[in-house]
Amino acid sequence: MGLGFRRRRTAEPPLLLARAQSGDDEARNQLIADYTPFVLKVASQSAGRYLRPGIDEEISVALMAFNESITAYEETKGAFLSFAQTVIKRRLVDYYRRGRNRQNEVLLSELDTSVEEGGAPVTVLDRMAESLWSMAQDEDNRRLEILEYRAMLTEFGISFHELVRVAPKHRDARQRAIAIGRTVAHHREYREHLLKKHELPLQNLVQNTGHSRKSLERHRKYIIAVALILIHDFPYLEAYLLEQSRGVDA
Repeated sequence: MGLGFRRRRTAEPPLLLARAQSGDDEARNQLIADYTPFVLKVASQSAGRYLRPGIDEEISVALMAFNESITAYEETKGAFLSFAQTVIKRRLVDYYRRGRNRQNEVLLSELDTSVEEGGAPVTVLDRMAESLWSMAQDEDNRRLEILEYRAMLTEFGISFHELVRVAPKHRDARQRAIAIGRTVAHHREYREHLLKKHELPLQNLVQNTGHSRKSLERHRKYIIAVALILIHDFPYLEAYLLEQSRGVDA
């Protein structure tokens, strides 16, 4: 695809999620490690400040919430990352309400993988913190994700410059377009239509979503761009998309 840049992972997220829910601890730890940047971003937004590993307890609260999301997630609850974001925010609200200074100790003990390195126990949080705060690697992943997404958009006849121009300016219109993009991404028939024909299944969307054809065509490229983010493994872009869905009017 395009430039051929892709992050190395042991398996695709849907497969990792299924394996984790079936009791595969290695898959669960890999899924948590892969999405630690996403977890930190949600936690930092909720806290309203830069969070520091080993100091700010919100990080362990958020990581445990993400771990909880893996166990509790069902397809009927929508996109996994959206569900996980909701759980993380709720647990942080609970944490702030309780104000327990010892919360971090409990959560860290639950995250202990019992892996020994040089005789010292290493927790999942230790590993994730090292990866998370290796900013060079994080930025490299983000850059490669954008390059891959840009190449994918080109295949659909969409440029970044054009995407900025056609994006809905008002919050309500933007939220509707994002919701339609989610529908396309999560509906197998719609998704296959988009990927095979490089166009939206307009007739089906008009019949089944209640949106007019005119409205769908007006935001066609933006809806396609949203759907592609959700269909493929683009955690940084999906996190940005979540921000846009809550954004204020331009």
